Amino acid sequence: MDIRHLKIFISVAETGSMSATAKTFFITQPSVSQVIKELENHYHLLLFERLGKRLFITPAGQQLLNQAHIVVRQFDALEESFSSLGSKEAIRIGSTITVGACLLTSLITDFKQSNPNIDSFSYVNNTKMIEERLLKAELDIGLVEGEIKHPDLIIEPVIDDYLVIACSRHHHFAGRQELNAQELEKEIFVLREEGSGTRELFIDFARSKDLTLNIGWEVTSPEIIKTIVIQNKCLAAISIRLIAEEVQAGELYAFRHQDSIWNRTFDLVYHKDKHLSPAMSDFMEVARNYDNTGSVTTIPSGQLS
Repeated sequence: MDIRHLKIFISVAETGSMSATAKTFFITQPSVSQVIKELENHYHLLLFERLGKRLFITPAGQQLLNQAHIVVRQFDALEESFSSLGSKEAIRIGSTITVGACLLTSLITDFKQSNPNIDSFSYVNNTKMIEERLLKAELDIGLVEGEIKHPDLIIEPVIDDYLVIACSRHHHFAGRQELNAQELEKEIFVLREEGSGTRELFIDFARSKDLTLNIGWEVTSPEIIKTIVIQNKCLAAISIRLIAEEVQAGELYAFRHQDSIWNRTFDLVYHKDKHLSPAMSDFMEVARNYDNTGSVTTIPSGQLS
């Protein structure tokens, strides 16, 4: 049994398909079947139930899968560490869409100023996808605004942020000093997709108030959200950092919760077993030293209760 056995096993477990795994590893399907059989013989366990044409992982298989992820992650880290000796260092950074839209470019620019010889790769998606890629060692470090739930990931708050309810200057809420949460039920919302930290925070608030939301749009792009709010008179729950310029220019109006329950942070996230390379440490310092104040603390807004 070697590391390739475990990688093939992980692929079969995650895809539920030997044929898909065969294509991924450029081998035949019988070869994949033989690898699984060898693992089962080695551990004297049944790893998959074969029902019809589908595979279902057994409880023993699930235990092996959990351990296999750890072993493969550590092996890949070992390979990466020693194969990169004498070669150019690189860093793989994941960020959520909100962070990517308002901060990531600035952070990478600052990082490059002190690390011009380090290559960087950036991946932008929602919190759920960043979490999954960190756990699979496909990213070195993440910067997210949503809740990270896996116990193997270390979380460090670094940058302040807060949500607001945004409307266009033509909306009948615009200019009001106070807004009651129950009034939101009558409006059409444009919200982020499932897996978004922004969406999760606002949906949790709506549930706590027993609000029935009218979600007319589900959008991943902050720029498209702003356009919809401006042109279609919808409301959006969105980071203040994404609309600061539009609020200052009078295109959008924002309501901040009077009790600051939408205050949050952008968090650095990395795996607890991850070796902190010099590049990772330097990027973390850039994020820690980011100016938290900026103009967002002076944005004019109404209050939501």
